[in-house]
Amino acid sequence: MAEIICLIGTKGGSGKTTLSHMLCYGLGLLGRNAACVMTDICRQPPPHGALPYVFADGRTEQARAKIISALRARNDWIGVIDGGANRMETDSALYAESDLVLLPFRDSQEDLRVVCSDLARLPRAYALPSQWPTNPWQYKASLRLLESIPEEFRGRILAPVFSISSSKLLLQTQPAGEFPTPLNNTCRAVARYLLGVLENGASALPAAQTAIGASVRIQRVLATREAETYKQMDQARRP
Repeated sequence: MAEIICLIGTKGGSGKTTLSHMLCYGLGLLGRNAACVMTDICRQPPPHGALPYVFADGRTEQARAKIISALRARNDWIGVIDGGANRMETDSALYAESDLVLLPFRDSQEDLRVVCSDLARLPRAYALPSQWPTNPWQYKASLRLLESIPEEFRGRILAPVFSISSSKLLLQTQPAGEFPTPLNNTCRAVARYLLGVLENGASALPAAQTAIGASVRIQRVLATREAETYKQMDQARRP
């Protein structure tokens, strides 16, 4: 029987569609059968066969139910459902149907406020930091944002998916025949990580696997690199 992953949430512009396509593409790179299911009525489906993975139009409730039923009848498949914003009734229906529920959010106080509200409303869901900044200064600010998350939710905040400009290639009407290596590596890593979360069964994650745990490790690496850079610059100035 197929497993269903949905990306939902009240906040618009949080990266649900981009992450859905990145996850499907990454699952394919790992040798898994995956289908991306579109539900946002404001979007248009891509041309048939344009994507390197199966795509299904689930913009109506009837179509969605038919697609999910067909997926459940297949072994070793994963359905990735791209939800839309501000549709609490649809979110609740997808939440009930899914084995893994993801709530993408970006690095802003408003995103954090909304995702914490969604976490309280959907107790099996995980929040997923999306399009996370890679600039060192912005990254430090985003870490402070994560540290402001209420303790009760911290075990359900996943490690960040960092911003990668080439991810927009997956959303083009006619995607490129070959995608750049950094995008392939990122999508593969995202898929591998979320498969591990799926196996976790909606339980709170160990601190080291959460957003804060992962961010602290990355911050240590950045701090070490920064110190080495300053050291090299200081040595270069000496006569």
